[in-house]
Amino acid sequence: MMTNGKRLNEIKYSVLDLSPIIQGGNAADSFKNTLDLAQHAEKWGYNRYWLAEHHNMPGIASSATSVVIGHVAAGTSKIRVGSGGIMLPNHAPLVIAEQFGTLESLFPGRIDLGLGRAPGTDQVTAYALRRERRSDGQDFPEQLDELRAYFNPELDSQYRSVKAIPGEGLNIPIWLLGSSGYSAQLAGQLGLPFSFASHFSPENTLGALKLYRRSFQPSDILQEPYAMVGVNVIAAETDQEAQLLATSMQQQFLNLFRNNPSPLLPPVENMDEQLSEYEKMLLDSRIGSSIVGSPQTVKAKLQQFLDETQADEMIINAQIFDHKARLNSFEIVSKVFKEMA
Repeated sequence: MMTNGKRLNEIKYSVLDLSPIIQGGNAADSFKNTLDLAQHAEKWGYNRYWLAEHHNMPGIASSATSVVIGHVAAGTSKIRVGSGGIMLPNHAPLVIAEQFGTLESLFPGRIDLGLGRAPGTDQVTAYALRRERRSDGQDFPEQLDELRAYFNPELDSQYRSVKAIPGEGLNIPIWLLGSSGYSAQLAGQLGLPFSFASHFSPENTLGALKLYRRSFQPSDILQEPYAMVGVNVIAAETDQEAQLLATSMQQQFLNLFRNNPSPLLPPVENMDEQLSEYEKMLLDSRIGSSIVGSPQTVKAKLQQFLDETQADEMIINAQIFDHKARLNSFEIVSKVFKEMA
């Protein structure tokens, strides 16, 4: 285990929200809950509030990510709001430049643009989004160059007659997101901040962070690497209560494995009854590193995770069915990060 002596109260902590649609609920409810959580997160000292682009998912309402970012930013006053992430291959770079130029113009100094290269969905839906089968993410570096040049034309050596209005001249932090080493290396080479999806790709975390730091070239944006890690944290008053709440997340992943995506389901007393041995193994590989438990358990495991990753920031995801329990979990986590001991 590596340790750099950092304590939890020395790093920033943030929220990753998939704007869950629960069984019996709808997207309108999800957006009310998203804004409510964002307003509480701002009060509890969270640094940024990111929303994720997923499509054709019955349990995720944040598909029109930039629209939801605007909703959250309008209802808060100082927390940074952004994308975790926008899946760039789904979009023309000009469209994203204009959308985020608009957001930054409306909410100056508060908008983050996190970018991923996965489709955030299945192949059929990806075709419905992109209208062609060619774009499989392999041209992501070129798309990224084009997008960055809309904000800063000096980055592009070619004369560019197309301008992003609004967008050009605005300083919007661009992050690369990844669940493997590809974006880690690219972020390092470009001197950009990097966020790793440890919340669903735990086995690749340490390797990707090492690659990012080793590849890092100082830039006008960053002099030193800045790495944020995503982590599922489900906290409650007791370990037992938190483990019960976590069964909603487990069912959501299980239904994805079974190719039957569902709304976020209520907790169940015994997950093992639903699982084959193979499914248990799959669940463990995807979300086995989730931190689930009482405040004491969560604190110990988060500190261990910080020792291992040496992260500069953590972004917390919590797929919890009951909104009040979800708020409580995020409040517990905020207290854990703020504790001095």
